[in-house]
Amino acid sequence: MTALPARKRMQGFTLIELIIVLLISVLGFAVLGSNIGSGNRSTKLQAVARDMASALRYAHGQALMTQKPVSVAIDLQDNSYSISNRDKTYPFAEDIDVSLVVAEEEFSEGEQGNIRFFGDGSSTGGRITLEWGNQLRRIDVNWITGEVSISDAAA
Repeated sequence: MTALPARKRMQGFTLIELIIVLLISVLGFAVLGSNIGSGNRSTKLQAVARDMASALRYAHGQALMTQKPVSVAIDLQDNSYSISNRDKTYPFAEDIDVSLVVAEEEFSEGEQGNIRFFGDGSSTGGRITLEWGNQLRRIDVNWITGEVSISDAAA
């Protein structure tokens, strides 16, 4: 006679094991969610810095093509900027603090500074600093070459 095989024990997870896995998952998503929230500020500030740098590069290119000066005006009071050969004003987010270093003759009393590009490729040069909380982006314009660069840290 052959013996019947013993009934195999049921395989699976206990309720306590499932609860522990769910608790670990919830904690992981909570940490991930807080990191994503802080990354949004950095991403938005980087986008604003790229837009500003793009406007400066556009002005530089226009000055080279037309052989006429083109300037980018940064209005610290309204938190906006504009390009001299365009009618549109481009606002910064209100939460972004903007500071500006330009030549003295390029700064007016109304808290507006200009970075001017010339037909030979040179510029008046300057530095625009964008701050949002603990995030910082600096846009530098070389006065000899008119080159525009973005960096993350103040030096």
